Amino acid sequence: MTASAHVLVFRPLIRILRERGDEVQITAREYAQTLQLLKLHDLDADAVIGHHGGRSRTGKARAMFSRMRGLQRWARPRAFDVALAHGSHELTITARRLGIPSATTFDYEWAWLQHQLGCRAATRVVVPDAIPPERLARYGAKPPKLIQYEGLKEEYYLADFEPDTAVLEQFEFNAERVLVVLRPPPDVSLYHRHSNPLFPQTLDLVGTRDDVHAIVLPRTEEQRDFVRGLDLPSVIVPPQAVDAQSLIALADLVVSAGGTMNREAAALGVPVYTTYGGRLGGVDEALIRDGRLVPLSDPRALRLEKRDGGTSARARRDPALMLEALLGGLAQA
Repeated sequence: MTASAHVLVFRPLIRILRERGDEVQITAREYAQTLQLLKLHDLDADAVIGHHGGRSRTGKARAMFSRMRGLQRWARPRAFDVALAHGSHELTITARRLGIPSATTFDYEWAWLQHQLGCRAATRVVVPDAIPPERLARYGAKPPKLIQYEGLKEEYYLADFEPDTAVLEQFEFNAERVLVVLRPPPDVSLYHRHSNPLFPQTLDLVGTRDDVHAIVLPRTEEQRDFVRGLDLPSVIVPPQAVDAQSLIALADLVVSAGGTMNREAAALGVPVYTTYGGRLGGVDEALIRDGRLVPLSDPRALRLEKRDGGTSARARRDPALMLEALLGGLAQA
């Protein structure tokens, strides 16, 4: 688990594996809310190895090699049968060096270096069918190595999810205000190198309106401190990781600069806008075509209004199918 979203993806898969008697061990990286979310979901990391390398390529490279060395030392004596990752190239490379079959999954295809390393090392690559297969061939991911599944990964790991209204009790809310949940851009990711002013402009707009509560869910402590320092009267910044999926489900709208939160909102039937400034992936392209995701080019275009409170239609997909796509016959490979 190298990022916060990985905890969510693997939570139901780990439950299924353990219920059927398999032994699962979890490694994690000290980054964003990854460790906090493991604790929130009653999961324990058997090993915390490595940290994020920061913005520079040199720092990222040093962190990657350090994490691979740590993973190899930790995994070698444990005789694993299979390794599962969500885009963690360090894990699939380490697994290949140790002769362990591995599967990796992701849903954004333009992280070039990550996928060149991770997909080529993996035994199996599992992605949504919204990603055109020809975009993955450049990473050495072709059938039968490439497996594609229907829908969004969020529709699998949120299959058993029902929002917990208790998440709102930690905040002081006026129920008549529009509740907006916002996620900043991944400003330490290589594929999001250029500054995009759209998200700060959106934050300035909603953060100064007296008919809005704007909850910002930062990716890093640096972002948390920055948003707090803006001192916008309508902005709320939780002090630590929270039940973000319940917040999204109870929100009137979501604004995110790309990534998992956009797709979680789409999966839960909540209006969602993207301010992502990088190259759109196949999943977001499909969501935009279907009207489930709206590109935002001007904050004034936001429809800041209360939802009617009705239950939105949502797809619930069996996470056992996701697990089967990942595992297949790998344990016998």
